[in-house]
Amino acid sequence: MCLHFTYMHIHFMHMSVFHPDERRLVKAVSRLSLANPFLPERIEAEREALGAEFQERPFVWSILADEPDEPPNVDRIGRLAESLAEQVRSRLLRSPRPVSEEDRTLYEDVVLYALYHRFRNPLRKLTEKAETAREALPAPFFPDFLAGARHFSSVPGMRPIDAAEAAHVFACAFQIRRAFHHIFLRIVGGSMPAARLRASAWQSIFTHDMRRYRRTLYAGMSEITTLITGPSGTGKDLVASSIALSRYLPFDPRALAFPEGLADAFLALNLPALSPTLIESELFGHRRGAFTGALADRAGFLEICRPLGTVFLDEIGEVDPAIQVKLLRVLETRVFHRIGDTETRRFHGKLVAATNRNLSREMAAGRFRADLYYRICSDIIETPSLSSQLASDPGELRNFLLVLTRRIAGAEAEAVAAEVEDWIREHLGADYPWPGNVRELEQCVRNVLVRKEYRPETPADADPEEIFLRAARRGELTAEAMLSRYCTLVFARAGSYAEAARRLGLDRRSVKAKVDPEWLEALRAWGHS
Repeated sequence: MCLHFTYMHIHFMHMSVFHPDERRLVKAVSRLSLANPFLPERIEAEREALGAEFQERPFVWSILADEPDEPPNVDRIGRLAESLAEQVRSRLLRSPRPVSEEDRTLYEDVVLYALYHRFRNPLRKLTEKAETAREALPAPFFPDFLAGARHFSSVPGMRPIDAAEAAHVFACAFQIRRAFHHIFLRIVGGSMPAARLRASAWQSIFTHDMRRYRRTLYAGMSEITTLITGPSGTGKDLVASSIALSRYLPFDPRALAFPEGLADAFLALNLPALSPTLIESELFGHRRGAFTGALADRAGFLEICRPLGTVFLDEIGEVDPAIQVKLLRVLETRVFHRIGDTETRRFHGKLVAATNRNLSREMAAGRFRADLYYRICSDIIETPSLSSQLASDPGELRNFLLVLTRRIAGAEAEAVAAEVEDWIREHLGADYPWPGNVRELEQCVRNVLVRKEYRPETPADADPEEIFLRAARRGELTAEAMLSRYCTLVFARAGSYAEAARRLGLDRRSVKAKVDPEWLEALRAWGHS
């Protein structure tokens, strides 16, 4: 968030804004103001800022942490940033000399962090209201925010921030608060794969460069389509909704309100559940009489989606080729027509798509258009399987069970989670591959809650990759079988013998001899590449 401070008197020698013993804190706060909060870099910046006062925390910021929304280090750094900003402002008031570009940037970062910390609670309450609000969303505390921004920018050699600039800063602060809220609550798990998924969702919203985003990119992110890939049951819809509900909302400083809430900002369409005709009608709308059953004019998702809204297409890999052509035109031109109509209409929102299919294989088979793929692959997020998260941290099973039982069993959550965990360890074992991922685990919880047992699908119906990994962990494969299965897996993902040979460090003929055709087909049936 740029405060657009303007500096004068550059012919004078630059003054040093920060004392030598403050620079460690200042640079750490600057890093925190730009960091992805779900990556370990945040912990390292906190440690750098607080020194001996740093309280050790897990590297993964998970919903099941003891202080899930604001660990003590965060509040302590916020108070330090406010105090430091005031001290530096006083120094600037006492000296007419300009500051260096580096110190200007660091001061701006500290001020932004301090302002966010000061208004974090009103922003949190506003976030909770936004999800159910359909009309304008009042933010009556903006004048106090504006006063704070002007307070810190009203120093010699700097132009005080105006209301429009402060409104943008305020809108960015609200977006950061919303993004953290929705990603944190929707994407659960304390493993590193889960942390990387949350970090990836954050980056889809803000890109990797927060300063650039605040300067210009905030206004154009609807042009970038997000594609979410991963096995069924891994929460691709939750990632999509997190992104959709975290989009930039401009703030109107005259009305003291955001123009709209988020109640209808996320429009989800489950493509496999509908026929091609219904998919086309739901997406594009239709005119009365356009087909049998079209008894009245109807607007589709692309039309009713607001400029600040998002259309989510779940399992786009299964959509009919004719509809793929129409989707491609929407992404290229932003225009479309209702079925049976000639009037041109525009799509103003953002598109997020998801698939559990291997789109490279689908393109090779002619079932998915390559030109459409290259329109939706500019931002790809991959959701990890449950088994990969449990392999990273076996204790995660307990965490997932607590999240699920708190939703299903309420006050009985702790007891039910313990009961389900005991049943799983006794009857399924620690290496059970969970082919249905979190969705299957949730049904396991319900089954054990009701009948004190769960009957999963037979191993033959399970994900072949997970069966392979389970057998490898247990040491049940011969060296020959291990090499054959691994070569097959690499070939399935590489897409060619030449590329597989390069990755494996073998010659092409050796790879071809080791690939197991039956196991390769099983992998492809499960969408592995």
